Amino acid sequence: MKKIIVVGAGIAGLTAGIYALQSGFDVTIYESHTIPGGASTSWRRKGYLFEGGMHWLTGSSPKTPLNKLWREVGALDDGVTIYNRDPFMAFEYDGQTAYLYRDIDKLRQHFLEISPADEKEIIKFCKDIKKFKKVVMPISDIKNVKVKNKSSLGLSALWGMIPAFSRMSFYANQTSKEFAERFKSPLLQSLLKNIAGSDYNATAMAFTMATLTSGDGGYPEGGSLRMAGRMAKRFEALGGTIQYGKVVSKVSVQNGVACGVIINDEHVKADAVIVTQDTLVAIDTLFDAPIQEPWAQKMRNSIKPVLNTFISVGVEADLSDMPESLIFITGEPLLCGGVPEYTIGINNYAGYKGYAPEGCTAMTSIITGDSYDFWKACKVNGTYEVEKQKLAEAFTHILAKKYPQTTGKIAVWDVATPLTYERYLHSYKGSWMSIMGKGSKMESYPSKPESIKNVYFAGQRIMIPGGLPVAAETGRKAVQYLCRDTDTVFQGNI
Repeated sequence: MKKIIVVGAGIAGLTAGIYALQSGFDVTIYESHTIPGGASTSWRRKGYLFEGGMHWLTGSSPKTPLNKLWREVGALDDGVTIYNRDPFMAFEYDGQTAYLYRDIDKLRQHFLEISPADEKEIIKFCKDIKKFKKVVMPISDIKNVKVKNKSSLGLSALWGMIPAFSRMSFYANQTSKEFAERFKSPLLQSLLKNIAGSDYNATAMAFTMATLTSGDGGYPEGGSLRMAGRMAKRFEALGGTIQYGKVVSKVSVQNGVACGVIINDEHVKADAVIVTQDTLVAIDTLFDAPIQEPWAQKMRNSIKPVLNTFISVGVEADLSDMPESLIFITGEPLLCGGVPEYTIGINNYAGYKGYAPEGCTAMTSIITGDSYDFWKACKVNGTYEVEKQKLAEAFTHILAKKYPQTTGKIAVWDVATPLTYERYLHSYKGSWMSIMGKGSKMESYPSKPESIKNVYFAGQRIMIPGGLPVAAETGRKAVQYLCRDTDTVFQGNI
């Protein structure tokens, strides 16, 4: 039995560990944090649970190929309730409200009621969403790997995706903002720009809509940390070991072959190493010399990371009459990282048990933008905690103006900056995804380098833009490469 070390107990690391165990390897995961999950996480403050990762899960529907993967690794099972809130999101602008409904016909009718003048664009857009609904993330086997049960996308599924392929370039070659400007209604313009980021290419917005209207994209009960916990439990039940609080400083390489890792100056031997820490950081820091292969250089030069500042508040009030997901335009800016933000998004967990004391509400808000240098400077000059408090107070002020019932009811606040995520994830600037800009396509990077044997990479950075499905799929793929290299039968069992 070959000994495998996995670096990181995030979703990619847990997935890789589970599949490696099922395939007969001896696996130990080393995790720098005290809990599993990586970027798929949440935390408690004074009785409130703040969701810090997943807000909806692609593959939550049993109709998708990805659902089988989630079940194989224990992320989902028949006992996990999936919440498919509808409408998924509310958007308020200039006294009007637009909703994102999961029923595409209801969505089309709602948009037409908002703006009859946009009938042509609305009908075309909804037709495209119907086409994109048939596009699913394939879970297939790599070439020449031995598998117990083959996984592939059937011809009928591939045939069903063909109509969508002809429309992808239309969306990829414009930003969400540019697409939104095709509409006359300022409300619909603002809504479409804010579904998946105005500077992302419009495929992100279109596929988000397609996922939600296909009945997928639900929120598993307990959220990020509970899901990661189920996966960790599955891994340990199979005989795997997770060592928490262990920072891997180097992958040990001798004569071009990985032979273990270095932890606290101690060499821990292994026959192979699967690295699931942010690949963009790992290729520069986890080896004696940075990896200089063409794909690594391309990754360094082309990836644009997504950074967030994460605001959480615990409110001593029942806000279940508010939308669960709301975006609104504020009259006064929220200054975050020195940059004014007028569009505020709120996730409201009033309807979820265990997220707050009885009669209270946990709420979160994500401010997207590269504020890393601002927060880094604050850390250096000693104003980091003061600036976090200023941001929290400014947010609660805006919240109180929007919802007066929250005035004086803030029991606890918490701000996680890009530095927070950098510290916990060891990711580049604390980022957790990558931006697909105008004209860009889904980019994939190798699961194994050519210059070092017995090293495999997995994680959100291996396939742009990233996210939970990519983390899981690349974890699975890394083990398939391991199995192929060792002439082992890959097994994935529910």
